[in-house]
Amino acid sequence: MAESTDHDHDFTSGESASAPTYPKQCSALRKNEFVMIKSRPCKVVEMSTSKTGKHGHAKVHLVALDIFTNKKLEDICPSTHNMDVPVVKRKEYQLLSVNEDGFVSMMDLESCETKDDLRLPDGEIGDQIKQAYEKDESGILVSVVSACGEEAILGWKFMPNK
Repeated sequence: MAESTDHDHDFTSGESASAPTYPKQCSALRKNEFVMIKSRPCKVVEMSTSKTGKHGHAKVHLVALDIFTNKKLEDICPSTHNMDVPVVKRKEYQLLSVNEDGFVSMMDLESCETKDDLRLPDGEIGDQIKQAYEKDESGILVSVVSACGEEAILGWKFMPNK
């Protein structure tokens, strides 16, 4: 029998390292976990489950905050249905500089590569980073969160002394 490559298929299942989301049953979600609501990556801050009614499934009411805008979003989902959960990654970089336009230059502590495409966040965190940088420009770590093709600086701390 001759081999045919026309019908070779890869039926491997599971999470892809590059997939921005993966499914999770709505009733298995918990407070402080991540979930996609209205196509936005969010962190669950409240959830409640209603009892099964005469018209079907128990429903889960989710209240969550968008991890990038902090905007409050809500959704109601049957408890047995799947919802998308974003793959959220957090990485720390050493802050190298802040320019006049608010863009930062950072260095990956593992690869020593620089990253120059993010701005300081608006509000209190951005102000704190800028003030700390103006006082001591050598010892600041910024925390960058990425999910669904977006990334932003969401926190900072002073580097530990070695």
